[in-house]
Formats: sequence, C-alpha cells, structure tokens
Amino acid sequence: MNKKTLKDINFENKKVIVRFDFNVPISDGTITDDKRIKATLATIKYLQDHNAKIIMLSHLGRVKTEEDKQKKTLAPIAKKLAELANYPVTFIDETRGKKLEAAINNLKAKDLLLIENTRFEDLNGKKESGNDPELGTYWASLAEVFVNDAFGTAHRAHASNVGIATYIGDSCVGFLIEKELTMLNKIVLNPSRPFVAVLGGAKVSDKIDVIKQLLNKADTVIIGGAMAYTFMKALGYSIGNSLVENDKIDLAKELIELGKEKLVLPIDYVTVSEFKDIPGTNTKDCNIADNQMGLDIGIETVKLFNAKLQTAKTVFWNGPVGVFEMNNFARGTEAICETIANLKDAFTLVGGGDSAAAVGKFHYEDKVSFISTGGGASLEYVEGKPLPGIEAIKNKL
Repeated sequence: MNKKTLKDINFENKKVIVRFDFNVPISDGTITDDKRIKATLATIKYLQDHNAKIIMLSHLGRVKTEEDKQKKTLAPIAKKLAELANYPVTFIDETRGKKLEAAINNLKAKDLLLIENTRFEDLNGKKESGNDPELGTYWASLAEVFVNDAFGTAHRAHASNVGIATYIGDSCVGFLIEKELTMLNKIVLNPSRPFVAVLGGAKVSDKIDVIKQLLNKADTVIIGGAMAYTFMKALGYSIGNSLVENDKIDLAKELIELGKEKLVLPIDYVTVSEFKDIPGTNTKDCNIADNQMGLDIGIETVKLFNAKLQTAKTVFWNGPVGVFEMNNFARGTEAICETIANLKDAFTLVGGGDSAAAVGKFHYEDKVSFISTGGGASLEYVEGKPLPGIEAIKNKL
C-alpha cells in the first residue's frame, strides 16, 4: 500500500483530526456491541503515545429529522470510549462553531475530544454525505493532520473522510484500515488455493460485480441466501413466493454461463408458508411449492456447501445463506460458520455486515482469521473498485 500510515508522520504536539467508525448499535441509550469502539483503541493509543491532540469524528446511523438527533447523539459513545481508553473524553454536542473551536484550542497533548455525529450536517442539505466542500474545508481547518481509520465508510466520499483529506496539509490511514487492507489483500492479490467464496444476502444486484470478479479469481463460488432464488428461477425451477429479482434473471443466466462448474447453487431448501419464525419443511429438490417461500438452505445443500469448503485454503464469506435471525432458519448459516471455523491451516475472512453478525451470534469470532468492519467497503475492495476514503489519503513520499 502506497498510502501514508501512522508511522510516516510526526504527531508531536499536533492537532490531529481522526475519522473513526463509531456506528454501533444503541438501545435506550446503551451500547449493545462495542467492538467497533474497541477496534479504534490501537490508533488512539499510538496517537497519545506520540503526544497528539486528538479530535475525533464519526457518524451514527442516518439522520433525516430533528427528532433523529435525540437517538443518534454520540454522547453514549464518548462515555464508553472514556471507559475503554481509560482517559477522559471531552464531548462537544455540535459539529461546528465557537464552542467546538474553543475546546480544540484548549486541548493538551494526549487529550481526546469527540465531535457530535457528522450526519447531523445532513439535515441541512446532506452536507456530510454529499461531501460539501465548505464543510470539508471547515473540519480540515480544525487540525494539522488527518487520520482516516473508518474502513466501514471508506467506499463513500463524504465530507468527514474525502473532504477533510482533500483540504488538509497531511494525512494517513490508521491501524484499522492498514490491517483491513493487509487482510483483504490475502484474497485480492495472491490467495492460497483452493480459494472458495461464499456469497449470500438478499439481492443479486448488490453483488453482480463481486460475483464476476470472484468467478475469475476463486476456484469455487457458492451462492446462498435470498439471491439464490433469482438464479434458480433463471434455471427454470419453481421458487414459490420466495424473494426474487425478476429484472435480474437474464443477468443470472449470464453469470451461470460464465461460472459453469465454478458456481455452486443450493439443491434443496427449508420452506414455510409465511415470513414467520415457525418450523419449516425441507424440500425434496430445488422446486418450491407455489404457496411456500424458501428461508434457508436445506439439509442436502448444507452437505454440498460443506463438502466444497472442506479443502479450502482461503475463504471469503459475505452474506448469510438464510434468515439466520430466526432460529428456525438459522441452521444453514450456522453450518457455514461451523465449517469455516473448523478449517485447518486456512485463511478465512468474513466480510462484515450480516455475516459478521452471524459469526457473533454463533460464537465463532475467535475461530476465523479476520472479520472485516466494513461489509460494503470489503465487497467493493474485492471487486477491485477504488475506495474514495483511502484514495484521498496522501501517498508515501
């Protein structure tokens, strides 16, 4: 990677503005999963050890109305971060203005300051997510160096990543992004073989480019989840009331032709008459009755997918193969988790999002090589697309 990293910059007594990803689940003001906050601690410690004055930014969810502000404040994150970093965090409940500027001017080396949710700026013309140059310039003016360590938003060009990087004197990536790219490069550049990709989730349209890319790169591409029904319909099977993208059937036919024996599809399903967590029925083959919908892969498909995974030396998994949030339709996704977790001498990367949630639900976090913090960003990187939030960072000299 030719981008500057933390070790390429002298932070001594400098004001440093850092884009983190503190987009964590919060219920009734309580953080229910703090993994993303913990993932920032290495970068924070490095900056403190090098006497930086640390100004932090993050988004939290989408902010569309004034009422959203109450639920989407970063105040609970400031509190949790102070506890995890074992250091006080000054929280400023504004995204710009005199109060913020005065607090930044009072920072001493090692101090931590957190600015309010960057998406509050979206209430006035989508200034954050639209990468408004005036906002990017303003945030850049608050510091001397920018550190981007938010991999989860690296595939988006926002004011808080691309904007700041464009208008500030110096910039680099933090430890989290550096690790993400190192790990993803084990898949993208020279994977150990056999290389098996497992792609699930709801929509073929979300994964067209990555399927094409992986059909060129991987030895086997397994398709599960709701997007499999579009492929099955393309092959002429009946899919009942299962989710399907009718406008993508011709595309699915193209991918089937392109993939040939590399592309592995389900051979049976667990079906039910309505979208509820009630016991389902295993189909006898690939056909689903008219009044039924598939919500999980079936027993024979679990065996087929597991057989394909058994010899893998590299695995990339993005997207569950069933509605794993419902216990009656979790078996397929849990089986994939278990098989990947038990592979010997294999590099296994879980591509964020729902796959990461599934690995957490079934307690296999410690049994996979790496769990990406960015579902969309990891997919786009594997597709070979440039990530704007990283492209904007200064190159090494």
